[in-house]
Amino acid sequence: MLSKESLAKIDRELTKYPAEQKRSALMSALRIAQLEHGWLSNDVVEAVADYLGLPPIAAMEVATFYGMFNRQPVGKFKLTVCTNLPCALSGGADAGKYLQQKLGIGYGETTADGKFTLQEGECMGACGYAPVMLFNNHTMCNHMTPEAIDKKLAELE
Repeated sequence: MLSKESLAKIDRELTKYPAEQKRSALMSALRIAQLEHGWLSNDVVEAVADYLGLPPIAAMEVATFYGMFNRQPVGKFKLTVCTNLPCALSGGADAGKYLQQKLGIGYGETTADGKFTLQEGECMGACGYAPVMLFNNHTMCNHMTPEAIDKKLAELE
């Protein structure tokens, strides 16, 4: 279920914690598994739990709590727009509407070609740079005006 490379990365994460605290590496292990598979199916979550010696429900609690974990397949590019109040009032709602129009999908949907998934996100801690968008869970894009959105989408083509 997990490649040797992913298991080696998880093993490196485990070295950061005392041996009896394997649960501390759970978020990192799930992130590594998601990078390999693109999303976290029940089987993948269970495989991570088994590898760490944890009950599957412990891993499932983490995988279902955090928005960065994809519990269903997503497009090649996952765009998460912050729609929390400060961002919404500073253009986040408009940025989300613009992306929906531009991509032809709503929140929680993926384009027919499998390229883009659009999601709403909660506070990303960058209110001063609103509206913000998180790209593939790793890159924060700020001041997402229609022009900035067009530029980002063009970079991904």
